[in-house]
Amino acid sequence: MAITVVTVRRPEGDVSYLRATLKGMALTFSHLFRKKVTMQYPEQKSDDTWEISTRWRGTHRMLTDEQGRAKCVACGLCPQVCPANCIKLVPGEDEEGNRYPLIYEIDEFRCVFCGYCQEVCPEEAIHVGVHYENAEYERERFVYDLERLCAQTHPVSTLWDPSDPKGE
Repeated sequence: MAITVVTVRRPEGDVSYLRATLKGMALTFSHLFRKKVTMQYPEQKSDDTWEISTRWRGTHRMLTDEQGRAKCVACGLCPQVCPANCIKLVPGEDEEGNRYPLIYEIDEFRCVFCGYCQEVCPEEAIHVGVHYENAEYERERFVYDLERLCAQTHPVSTLWDPSDPKGE
């Protein structure tokens, strides 16, 4: 695709900017009479016209199997791919040779919610959810351990819309 350069010349001579100023003010004043889109958040979380996108990336969630154990096999891909280096994983192995995480922690303060951990997980164990209300009173509460990740029940994010292959 060729790049075209458009050169804009400045007006020559005496020019009054009054017309441009009035057009800008008219545009500004026209917004006074439009329908407001502000939502009164704590009282009104959603309505028929507004819902959070299914691609929203919020707090993390670890999926569990039928026995209630984390589906994670401690492969180490998620801490390796994480650009913020916010995932701490210490792998362990049981007597049958099955791998599982001894320690799995995500620091939500450092996380950039990119979703790479969800994309790279071979067992589809870790997911970013659509939960966005994660206020805490202490900084230590933003480090989600394995138990807290497994206890999350919010829906998970799809990261992309399967019906839209281009992701637009």
